[in-house]
Amino acid sequence: MVPIRDNNPTQITPYVTYGLILINLAVFVYELTLSGPELERFFQTWAVVPQELTANFQGEAVASSASFPEWGTLITSQFLHGGFLHIAGNMLYLWIFGNNVEEELGHGKFLLFYLLCGALAALTQWFFSAGSSVPSLGASGAIAGVMGAYILRFPKASILTLVPLGFILFPFRIPAVFFLGFWFAMQALYGVASLNSPADMGMESGGIAYWAHAGGFVFGAILGPLLGLFRTKSRL
Repeated sequence: MVPIRDNNPTQITPYVTYGLILINLAVFVYELTLSGPELERFFQTWAVVPQELTANFQGEAVASSASFPEWGTLITSQFLHGGFLHIAGNMLYLWIFGNNVEEELGHGKFLLFYLLCGALAALTQWFFSAGSSVPSLGASGAIAGVMGAYILRFPKASILTLVPLGFILFPFRIPAVFFLGFWFAMQALYGVASLNSPADMGMESGGIAYWAHAGGFVFGAILGPLLGLFRTKSRL
């Protein structure tokens, strides 16, 4: 299913959402200028490499973190992407759901919320793949957090969605609680399945980090209310 837009207008200009999208796009354009070996080194330095993060937590020296602390990749990895479809999908979801959550939390708290969700999502994936040498990157975990907050605050919002029926995509309006609930259920299901899979799913294959998605969603649903998701007073 591909979301197109929601029917949930805002009364603010979501500067942080727009800024995050622009930063992600700028970093991706930079990635396109790198050669294969340069891009690999770039990812090794700025993405989360679980086995290196594990070593860092254990107090061991990590070569790639000589000039940058390994824990810092929990933030920097959120602005890296592995391909056109990867960044296009992430930015589409951020564009649709980010503005409403930003309006509810306020600009400053939304940025804090976004980065915290991304870092906690990465740690969730690390917990299940602590020995992996495959870099984990992308904004998916942070955006999953946005979606976790959105489903609590706007469960009845209508999401215009393209649904495949055979070989044709048909537009349907789906309540957010069903669209996002189904999305979360699929991430959790694939995450559980990957535990018994010989590295053919999730981050181990360099593919989709399902546990990061599920973890980000849960942490978003927790952090959103704590940061004022349901408050009606003026926001900064």
